[in-house]
Amino acid sequence: MEMMDVVNEKDEIVGVASRDDVYEKLLTHRIAHVLVFNRKGELALQLQGAKKRFCPLHWVSTAAGHVDAGETAEQAALREFFEETGVRLPIKFLYKDLFVDHRGMSKFLYFYRADYEGPFNVNPEEVAKVEFFSMEEIREMVRRGEKFHPQLLFLLRKRFGFEQ
Repeated sequence: MEMMDVVNEKDEIVGVASRDDVYEKLLTHRIAHVLVFNRKGELALQLQGAKKRFCPLHWVSTAAGHVDAGETAEQAALREFFEETGVRLPIKFLYKDLFVDHRGMSKFLYFYRADYEGPFNVNPEEVAKVEFFSMEEIREMVRRGEKFHPQLLFLLRKRFGFEQ
């Protein structure tokens, strides 16, 4: 059973709960994201696999996942990145933002950056593919109404100036 730290509005750990309880009771928790850029400044986006529980076949950051109980956000980012892409890379902290989802549940999103040209050895159980896109290409994808994970849209709007 996946256990996660529960945090308060200051991102201080106040307890531990199962993933099911976190989502059933709308408890505040942490999510780690890794954004991979290549030399051209393109961002690698992951198309989530069809079997994902939330937002299957939606574009998301290069890798992302819950921060497990007792784990730091950086450890979670490194773990998720390896599990989803088969790659181990050094990462650098970028941002921490409070995100409130469509149900009113608060999540602290930690974003990390890595520089890499590829290739990725994706886990086909979780990931359909990973591709690099320029920011203009991503803007156009959003305008066309392609499916984007809400946390990635939040990041693109808050940190990269994408329109609402």
